[in-house]
Amino acid sequence: MKLLRYGPAGQEKPGLLDAEGRIRDLSGVVPDISGDALTPAGIARLKGLDPSSLPVVPGNPRLGACVAGTGKFICIGLNYSDHAAETGATVPPEPIIFMKATSAIVGPNDDVEIPRASEKTDWEVELGIVIGKPAKYVSEADAMSHVAGFCVINDVSERAFQTERHGQWTKGKSCDTFGPTGPWLVTPDEVGDYDNLHMWLEVDGHRYQNGSTRTMVYKTPFLVSYLSQFMGLRTGDIISTGTPPGVGMGQKPPKYLKAGQTIRLGIEKLGEQAQKTVQA
Repeated sequence: MKLLRYGPAGQEKPGLLDAEGRIRDLSGVVPDISGDALTPAGIARLKGLDPSSLPVVPGNPRLGACVAGTGKFICIGLNYSDHAAETGATVPPEPIIFMKATSAIVGPNDDVEIPRASEKTDWEVELGIVIGKPAKYVSEADAMSHVAGFCVINDVSERAFQTERHGQWTKGKSCDTFGPTGPWLVTPDEVGDYDNLHMWLEVDGHRYQNGSTRTMVYKTPFLVSYLSQFMGLRTGDIISTGTPPGVGMGQKPPKYLKAGQTIRLGIEKLGEQAQKTVQA
C-alpha cells in the first residue's frame, strides 16, 4: 500500500495510490496520514479498504510530505560504507545520530531554498523509515513491528554550516525546505527486501548518486532497536538512514547546488522526487 498526502501546503488531505497510479481520497476514512492511521491497527484498517470504493482525485495535485505530525526527524550519518570511503571517514563503531528540524520537511516536489550566505548546499538521497507503533527498548527481532513504512528523503545539507561553523551538524541540516519527504509512504509488505533497493540522484540530468541500500552499515531493524535504547520513538517519527556515495562534497573538485537547478532522485519501489532550487 502506498499512502500519500495531497493538496496545497498546510491543507493536505490523506490519500492512497491505487494499482493504476490514481490518487484515491482517504479524507472520509482518516483525518490525515498521522497518528492512529499509522499504527498497526490503522494500517490494517486501510489495507482492508477497496480502493475502487474511494473517490478518485482529479488532475495532478501537489503532493505534500507523505506523513504528518512528525515529532522527531532523526538522521544517521556515515551509514554507507562506500560513502564513508569517499569522504575519507572511517565507518563509526556505533551509528552517528543527529537531528534535523521538523520545520525542514516539505513535499517531495517542492522548491529547495539555497540559504542566504550558502556556498556549499549539497544533496543526499536517503531511505526514510516511518515509525508506526511507538518503540522503547525494543529488540532488533521485534523492531519491524514498529515500522509503518518507508519513503524517499532528500537530506539536503549545507556543508559549511554543518562542518565549518562549529558545534553540531544541526544548523547545516535544518534549513527550511531541507527535508523533501515522499512521494509515498510504502508499507513494508509492498517494499519487500528493503536491504536491497536501488537509489539514485541527478542534478540537471547528470547522475551523481547511483547506489543501493545493500551497502548500509547499520540496517533498518538495528537502527530502530538502537535508537529506542536512547529515546522513545513515537508514531510519525522519521529516521533518515544515510546516503550512498556521490554527494557534492565528494566530487573532485566538489560541486554544490545553485539557484535554478533541478534535482531528481528516487528509490526503487518508493517513487521519485523532483525539486527546483531557488534562492532564499
